Amino acid sequence: MAIITISREMGSGGIPIAHQAAELLGYTLIDGDTIREIAPQYDLTNEILTQIDEKPPAFIETLDRQIELGMHRIQLLVLEQALKGDVIIYGRGGQDLLPEIKSVYRVRVIAPFDVRVERWAEREWIDPDLAHSMVRKSDHQRAGFIKYYYDRNWEDPLHYDLTINTVRLSFEAAVALIADGVKDKNLVEKKDDGKKKLKDLIIQKKIQIARLADERIEDIFFNISVKEGVVTLEGHVYSQEERKAAKDDAGSVDGVVEVIDQLKVVGYRSPSHRV
Repeated sequence: MAIITISREMGSGGIPIAHQAAELLGYTLIDGDTIREIAPQYDLTNEILTQIDEKPPAFIETLDRQIELGMHRIQLLVLEQALKGDVIIYGRGGQDLLPEIKSVYRVRVIAPFDVRVERWAEREWIDPDLAHSMVRKSDHQRAGFIKYYYDRNWEDPLHYDLTINTVRLSFEAAVALIADGVKDKNLVEKKDDGKKKLKDLIIQKKIQIARLADERIEDIFFNISVKEGVVTLEGHVYSQEERKAAKDDAGSVDGVVEVIDQLKVVGYRSPSHRV
């Protein structure tokens, strides 16, 4: 169950590198095209994908719940594709979706800003000023996306196993490094354990989706953890009815063997609900 994640900057060459690496290794590439193709199976429209894919939230309460629901559905799509093994997850915070799975090979593709602008202008046949604006906007959106949803610095090198500067290295050399690195014994030996954890992540994601879609639960202030199919609910809800809804949602997901309820019912509401 080899999994490669590729984080990239716009214009860095991540697109051709990902495609070439997938072709060389015989892996399935999970990118924007793959997501759009499978999206209808997860109640995701092109409009939703355009609105939320790799973007920070709108910070409008009623809209953000729908955005978060769509985000979780994209994440479930990616996780279920990853479970099949031998995949390259291109963007979408792939490595952050797979915490504590040590068989993931985390790659980042970078290049200097001016070089990326020039490449994007040539690739898209657009004015350099427009390319400059697009690359800058992309950098801010993706950095904001990672910071908000995963609370980390997009550029921190410690979150990657391999960082490739495509000004210094050719695309062919980059592909070779990726293909060689994923065969490292430290990754290969941890595949089976990674598969178990990935199944738990899929269960967790399905429960998160059910919780967000459940209109009986007004605010989302509790955590969901899963280990070998055992679900633990921790945090607080505002009523016994919400507590029951949370337990019902968790118990309805395939693969759940037990639900441990550690939720607390509190008698106050957040300021947004005060009259």
